[in-house]
Amino acid sequence: MTHLDGADNDQAEGPGHGPRTVAREIADAVESLTDLWTVAAQEATLRLSLHQLKALRAVAEAPGLNLTALAERLDIGMPTASRLCDRLEAAGLLERGTHPFSRREVQLRLTLSGRQVLNDVAGRRTQALSAVMAAMEPADRVALRRGLQALHTARAATQSRPSDPGGR
Repeated sequence: MTHLDGADNDQAEGPGHGPRTVAREIADAVESLTDLWTVAAQEATLRLSLHQLKALRAVAEAPGLNLTALAERLDIGMPTASRLCDRLEAAGLLERGTHPFSRREVQLRLTLSGRQVLNDVAGRRTQALSAVMAAMEPADRVALRRGLQALHTARAATQSRPSDPGGR
């Protein structure tokens, strides 16, 4: 429960263990991970923006995706999505083709080069993260994995619930 004075119930579970305190600590760790993730991606053979990487991943996960669906997945406007695809297509990473049942609909597919770029970025990110994990104690790695799985589960559960405009 959030209090008007900015205090929360951190003391309810003991000093340093409340949701707000832990959230601040996790935010710092996520920022560190984001830096590691970004640097690893920028060391790839072809440097792409975050939006470009997200677009390639979205098309890799759903080959044949159309421009409207891509814009929705990336939470960007159609003109932005179109320009993004123009750049990716010009770089030889993405190709557009007509839908087999609707000639007015355009499908997006990765090229071989697009798949190679995604594999390169994923490999570099895994390598960078593995180096950090190697510096951790085995028990800490297990605890981190367990905690991240719990976070993922909790996030999925909160996303599936209808939102309460009253914040209760």
